[in-house]
Amino acid sequence: MTIREMKVEDRVLLEEFLYLAVHQRDPAVPVPRSVTSEPGVRIYIEGFGAAADDHGLVAEVDGRVVGMAWARVLGGDPPGYGHVDDETPELAVSVRPEFRGRGIGTLLMGQILRVLAGCGYRRTSLSVDKTNEAVRLYARLGFEVIVENDVDYLMIRTLSVEDG
Repeated sequence: MTIREMKVEDRVLLEEFLYLAVHQRDPAVPVPRSVTSEPGVRIYIEGFGAAADDHGLVAEVDGRVVGMAWARVLGGDPPGYGHVDDETPELAVSVRPEFRGRGIGTLLMGQILRVLAGCGYRRTSLSVDKTNEAVRLYARLGFEVIVENDVDYLMIRTLSVEDG
């Protein structure tokens, strides 16, 4: 497995990986793929790469992209689900289902945290469904819950020179 910087040609996969990042509470009733067209969701990928604060990585196995981690500063209306302020990048990560449980998400998260720290960001944020198994991963990586809603957590992680 290789982790590398996201290339322009990888961006066509962002919508697919955004959908894979959506937590499926009930696999028998999957969230429709059209969720990626909703404005509050679409902002995570629309025009990705055009701004200096867009950062992305991909994980490849045998030349196939099997995971992605990306971050961007989101403000405006609507703000992202993980919005803290207009200086904190929001983070998203997803791995193809058949490659989950192999540490790929952990490696992607570690790398994207290093990228963000190296760019001088002081912290990063994300939103995660309370029932998502990834909550444990995020906590293990130092993310802390700052807001708890009915169905999700808003989590932040302070970045330091050790990350970069």
